[in-house]
Amino acid sequence: MRKRLRTVMFGIGLMILLAQPAFAEELGQANITPDMTMQEIRSNPVMQQSGLFLYGSFGEGTQWTRSRLENQTLQEYAWGQTVPETTAALNLAVQNVKDGVQVTWQVYSPEETEVDPSLGCVQLFYFPGSDPDGKYAIVMGGNALTINGTFGEGLPTAWELHEKGYTVFVLRYRAWTDLGDNAPLQDLGNAVNFITAHAEQLRVQPEDYAIVAYSSGAQVAGIFANQKRGYGAFGAQKPGALILGYPIVDFSIIKPVYHIVYDPTACGWRYYWTDLNQAVDDDYPPVYFWRGDNDTILGPDTSFYEAFEQALQKHGVAYQRTAFADAPHAVSIGRGTAADGWLDEAAAFWEEQVG
Repeated sequence: MRKRLRTVMFGIGLMILLAQPAFAEELGQANITPDMTMQEIRSNPVMQQSGLFLYGSFGEGTQWTRSRLENQTLQEYAWGQTVPETTAALNLAVQNVKDGVQVTWQVYSPEETEVDPSLGCVQLFYFPGSDPDGKYAIVMGGNALTINGTFGEGLPTAWELHEKGYTVFVLRYRAWTDLGDNAPLQDLGNAVNFITAHAEQLRVQPEDYAIVAYSSGAQVAGIFANQKRGYGAFGAQKPGALILGYPIVDFSIIKPVYHIVYDPTACGWRYYWTDLNQAVDDDYPPVYFWRGDNDTILGPDTSFYEAFEQALQKHGVAYQRTAFADAPHAVSIGRGTAADGWLDEAAAFWEEQVG
């Protein structure tokens, strides 16, 4: 009996050894280059295994849009001049798969997702840093109708912070048709709680983390930093710092539109009604925020930024405000603009504030 068992085990072991070269070869072919089409990247078994969300908009779910964009190369598809960083982030995900690292983590449980299927898209894309049990950052891209910043803003930012040694989580949160009922705010709160609960497994310290957020995602992050409406309401760890790129400080005339479209029957508080200056309290975390003078989405009016700054001063919150002459909206890490290198300054601010 023992001899037969040894024979069976030897046979299984031999099969595994024989299969490894083929699997390794398959993984080896997964290196991403800027001249690859998005269809090639998305259909690669290793990228599929990583679970990364590789779409720049929710509208790519339509057959017409897919047929138009799938044949674009990564060079054409990636945002602005962030192609090298986006490519590097994709290859980092590939390497993590090779190393047996789980890249995609579901924020909500299967039981929760079964009750509300929209929760299934809420994911954290994990890029472990070189500093075990060190600080981490959550990156939250912007969103506008069908455009989602998980890919264009999330990936290059993740690569930049990873190169500084940080562990990074890119948050894919609910947007577009699922934006109602404070969904993005809930997703951020639950994402922080998920990371805190799994801090040992994910090899991060739960304290002093930073939220790096852009545009409308930055508005969500700014509300989350409020103790009553944000982290306190979710029983979540307080952020160590907010790092906000071209944040939407006030949704202005869009507020009633959002309410009519996303929460037509709701009477309670909704995050998009609160301006960031109204969210600041005495327990607000330190803030680094910036915008470009030629940001046509935000427009020439800077009074909202002044109001935010005055609120920070009133409550004694440490902050750094920066403006760049040439930095259009949605430039992410700012390559090719006057904002190039802003993330270095922001990371230094984070470190200075949390020690």
